[in-house]
Amino acid sequence: MNIKFFSAIAVTAALFSCSGNKTASDSTNTGSQEPTADIKGKWLLENIVVNDSVNVRPAEEIEDPRQYIEFDDSTYFISTNCNSISGWYKINGDSIILGDGAMTEMACENMATEDMLRQVLPYISTIDVINDSITRLNSAEGPQYIVLHKIAE
Repeated sequence: MNIKFFSAIAVTAALFSCSGNKTASDSTNTGSQEPTADIKGKWLLENIVVNDSVNVRPAEEIEDPRQYIEFDDSTYFISTNCNSISGWYKINGDSIILGDGAMTEMACENMATEDMLRQVLPYISTIDVINDSITRLNSAEGPQYIVLHKIAE
């Protein structure tokens, strides 16, 4: 009788521990973390870096109009001196995905910002919030990154 009783307890404990573990692993496998970076709002494009010797500072190329990226709830919009780029984004912890969207393709006298954005944007994968007004979007492909400066509203 003792053997049947202990066997029943062992089976019950195993069933409960399996179902409990399944629930815990299901919640961690979804990959959904709270965003650690709040990037909503309008940000000036300070510096776009492809590598140690190739970068562009949009304000130095063309002072007006201001070149910026704006993050809304789930979409982004980039305005350069000539063209615009828009798409969706998703933040998970300190990771970011910038999804494909639309881009105007007007020919302009100075297309340095657009050229650099085309090289860097597809590889952006993480966010470093330096402080309330400076954020850096980093690439998974080497030293590429974009430095943003928050525009006061």
